[in-house]
Amino acid sequence: MERQRTRQVMLALALAGGLLLTGCAGGEDDGGRSSTDGSRGGSYGSAFPAPDRPEGEQNSEESRDLDSPEPKAPDYLSTFALDVDTASYGYARRTLAEGRRPDPATIRPEEFVNSFRQDYDRPDGNGFTVTVDGARTDQDDWSLIRVGLATRNAEDDADERPPAALTFVIDISGSMAEPGRLDLAQRSLDTMTNRLHDDDSVAIVTFSDEAETVLPMTRLGGHRDRVHRAIDGLEPTYSTNLGAGVETGYRTAVKGLREGATNRVVLISDALANDGDTDPDSILDRIDTARREHGITLFGVGVGSDYGDALMERLADKGDGHTVYVSGADDAEKVFCEQLPENIDLTARDAKAQVAFDPRTVEQFRLIGYDDRRVADDDFRDDRVDGGEVGPGHTVTALYAVRTRPGAEGHLATATVRWQDPETRAPHERSAELETFDDTLREANPRFQVDAVAAYFADALRDTYTDQRLPGRPSMRELADWADELGDRTDDSAVRELAATIGRARHLTD
Repeated sequence: MERQRTRQVMLALALAGGLLLTGCAGGEDDGGRSSTDGSRGGSYGSAFPAPDRPEGEQNSEESRDLDSPEPKAPDYLSTFALDVDTASYGYARRTLAEGRRPDPATIRPEEFVNSFRQDYDRPDGNGFTVTVDGARTDQDDWSLIRVGLATRNAEDDADERPPAALTFVIDISGSMAEPGRLDLAQRSLDTMTNRLHDDDSVAIVTFSDEAETVLPMTRLGGHRDRVHRAIDGLEPTYSTNLGAGVETGYRTAVKGLREGATNRVVLISDALANDGDTDPDSILDRIDTARREHGITLFGVGVGSDYGDALMERLADKGDGHTVYVSGADDAEKVFCEQLPENIDLTARDAKAQVAFDPRTVEQFRLIGYDDRRVADDDFRDDRVDGGEVGPGHTVTALYAVRTRPGAEGHLATATVRWQDPETRAPHERSAELETFDDTLREANPRFQVDAVAAYFADALRDTYTDQRLPGRPSMRELADWADELGDRTDDSAVRELAATIGRARHLTD
């Protein structure tokens, strides 16, 4: 037995030595840890050899079902759950417009980047297209690599979408009396009610110190006046028992559950919980059956100059949904009257992305943002692990800071997205690859440049929150000028607003 143990130790040492000798030359590695940890601000990881595609797997450009688990992933990989939240950018924009600098803890770079329109190709059916491109920064050997995912156009079958069963959980606590909170939500909901289909259903739950179902699940056809009366009768009252509101909202949603419909809870609140249970994990643990067994997703709408960003974001992450922030009438019109009615349907459940960097060309890499959405590399193909829920009309963009090896040429990375069909739960994947490139950021696609400006801006705003400055980040003045130029090139009012927002931030820091 002792001789056998000695032989095992010697074999392990020999294997380890081989890995050390081949790690920079493209040898194979079946073990290791994730190259990016879950800490705020990300981390820089070294690249290791990529595994071969599993035997029998289809071409990486084709959508496919994969039922067998992948061998343990080595640590040149970066894996995260998809996220289409934009609340962080919306709230930062509101805060800066009021002459205040946002709390660095509320800055999530991926939500800045995902606030802007993209020009990716879109698929014809459910699932995603994958676009990967890159551009060099002005810092030696550092580049930005962009992974872009897109679902089908929302308008392609908007009239044929399945019916929706929406449970609106509305905060009527005293803090919602501030102009631009409850009154804005009421006007928006009235307009949205007129735009939903006759076969859609709406329920309304309110909460302050207690929660109440003021309208059970009601078909809109022939009953819109009843829904309008319930909305118009809302008035602010006492404290904020958000936990009671969410729990009652999900109970109402389950009671009014419609088979074949999109069942969703829409939470409208400033998320300044001060009564009852305020822990998002505890709140959602109590409604876990409704969330998992019935597929009821959570859509969080944040309002108010004072806003509980962290609580709302955690609720949305744990509730298989996403968050937006509404700062005024224009935002409300876009969210309630365009985005929500058009994107009621889901095209992908538990969607995750994994990027494999090639160690022959890549020395270091860092995922920008997605700090709370990291997934263990080994869990990429474990469909029991939560990913993100994505609807039609959405794009998801992830940026990486990548340091290439001097003189590197050839393959840089392979990006893969995995999702489950929203109806059958069958898993699918699609991949795309990236080769080395020569273009600089200023020569890149204008939409790529907008993404870079948004990411650099977020990085500048949370300088006090992380000690890792993004490579090649310009000054705030240069960012404002760059965004202003891009606003003219793209003729995009959102990009012009980005330039104005950066300008406000610059004056606060000068």
